[in-house]
Amino acid sequence: MRSSGFDPITSEYFQVRLRRVMAFILLAFAVLVLRLWLLQIVHGPEYRVKSESNRIHLRDIPPFRGMIFDRGGHLLVDNRPAYHLYVVPEEIQDADVLLSRLKKFVTIDPAAVQRKLDSVRRSQPFRPLLLKRDLSRKELAMLETNLFNLPGVMIQVKPQRHYMRGKLAAHVIGYLGEISEAQLDSGKYPEHRPGDLIGKSGVEARWQSQLNGSRGGEQVEVDAAGRRLKVLSRVPPVSGLNLALTLDKDLQALAEEGLTDHKGAIVAMNPQNGEILAMASAPAFDPNTFIGGIDPVSWKRMVSGGEYPLQNRGISGQYPPGSVFKIVVGLAGLEEGIVRPEEEAFCSGRYQLGTHTFRCWKRYGHGNVNFHRAIRESCDVYFYKLGRRLGVDRIAEYAKRLGLGMRTGLNLGSERPGLIPTRAWKLKRWGVNWQAGETISASIGQSFVLVTPIQMARLASAVFNGGILYQPKVVQWVGKGGKSVYRMEPTVISRVEAKPENLKRLQRALVAVVNEPHGTGWRAKIKGVQVAGKTGTAQVVNLETEKAGTKGKDVLEKYRDHAWFVAVAPAGDPKIAVAVLVENAGHGGSVAAPIAQRMIRAHLGMEASGG
Repeated sequence: MRSSGFDPITSEYFQVRLRRVMAFILLAFAVLVLRLWLLQIVHGPEYRVKSESNRIHLRDIPPFRGMIFDRGGHLLVDNRPAYHLYVVPEEIQDADVLLSRLKKFVTIDPAAVQRKLDSVRRSQPFRPLLLKRDLSRKELAMLETNLFNLPGVMIQVKPQRHYMRGKLAAHVIGYLGEISEAQLDSGKYPEHRPGDLIGKSGVEARWQSQLNGSRGGEQVEVDAAGRRLKVLSRVPPVSGLNLALTLDKDLQALAEEGLTDHKGAIVAMNPQNGEILAMASAPAFDPNTFIGGIDPVSWKRMVSGGEYPLQNRGISGQYPPGSVFKIVVGLAGLEEGIVRPEEEAFCSGRYQLGTHTFRCWKRYGHGNVNFHRAIRESCDVYFYKLGRRLGVDRIAEYAKRLGLGMRTGLNLGSERPGLIPTRAWKLKRWGVNWQAGETISASIGQSFVLVTPIQMARLASAVFNGGILYQPKVVQWVGKGGKSVYRMEPTVISRVEAKPENLKRLQRALVAVVNEPHGTGWRAKIKGVQVAGKTGTAQVVNLETEKAGTKGKDVLEKYRDHAWFVAVAPAGDPKIAVAVLVENAGHGGSVAAPIAQRMIRAHLGMEASGG
């Protein structure tokens, strides 16, 4: 019998295989559908963001910080373009590989960068993280050439602060530094982000919000290599306001030149309104140093190396005023009627109190001296006697009337109040009573008495402007495009309670210091200009030098006297008051007075030489 060709066993086997294939296909299709559902529905938004971030970059556009000028319109601080290195954490495929490659092209600390990446990877994965500011030409060229092999890396051009004259007026202008986490968390800087620079001192800090401006941004389409293709949208930044200082750049430069190779401070002020014409502090620093970041070793040397270049000695340096303080004691004696102008006191060169001898700077004394001569020749014994009759509390009262022992209100940060001691102060501070010998020392600006150079410039101004204590100011105007949001107006803090005739007597005596024979400030004399002034030689220590038995140049520099000189000119119509303090430099008449003379000449437009 011939077979029909149908094999039921084979057919059944085929059906089983077919069903298995179909089941596999259905399973694969189900997996595909599930995968599509996961990609499009569950993870769709996430991958959409990643896709867009690969194609579209959000780029920050920082504003140009406002420029800073001097009172004459000369530019002191502006901005220049700089290339900064950034990385987008989310776009990094392998951080170790990337950092290894970057280290070949730029100087970075891989460990520090890794810590930064770890801190922002989850919270701000798509925000560019700053790795290095102000790339050099070589670094820029190397990075641009190898950018295709550096996923997540981008280079942005941003404005960078440029202090055109280096150290000039550094303590007034201040410097910028990277914003700290604490400052970001404080809420005082809502527009700022990690890596931003903000003012850390001086007017850069005081006028931070006005100088900073408002940031902008743009959406940029890029290719796979991160190259910019086109701008999709853009919000332009708003540049900061410009600012003009009250400083005169030439007078400022002259003041800083006067402190070359010295520590100290010089403050020049307009006696008629409180404008600061110059404020120098030495040693100084270059604000440009801080822009690219300062290394820990250099920072430690700055803050604890003994030189303290960041300290503005003009407002925070507290010094014994020495004989400049005789202005205060002299006015107090006249006002209280304790001394008559023509009354004489005998100076033998020493004053005995109990078993202690207080000496005059003039070894064999001045003989009989009245008020005028005592100021002119700075007779210590005259003021020992006057101070003892006044008492420390009355001396303190007049010192405070003249603005000592309190901050002047110059808003640059870190201003110190100085110290004017009283009986109550010593009892509270030390738990012991005031001693008569301490009054003697305080009468010539020693003992516990401490002042700042800016206080002394204002004191000298008040004596010659009719007794007005102005609030010192360093900013003339703030604005842009011819419109000002701030313009300096004189602010009267108080008026010195003193009889006009007593102020006149004091003024004549201070004019004599510079212009009459035997005046201690004769080195500040200027032909054709009536300069008034007062010298001061403030002892830093006494016992150490006495024990050493040395004098003059043999004394260690740190034990040498501070040199003071305050001056006002022209005395009849004051246009400038100057306070000069040179640390450990010796006599005020020989060291500080010539510096003041040069500054007065410059401000009044006179030749630099001649008497």
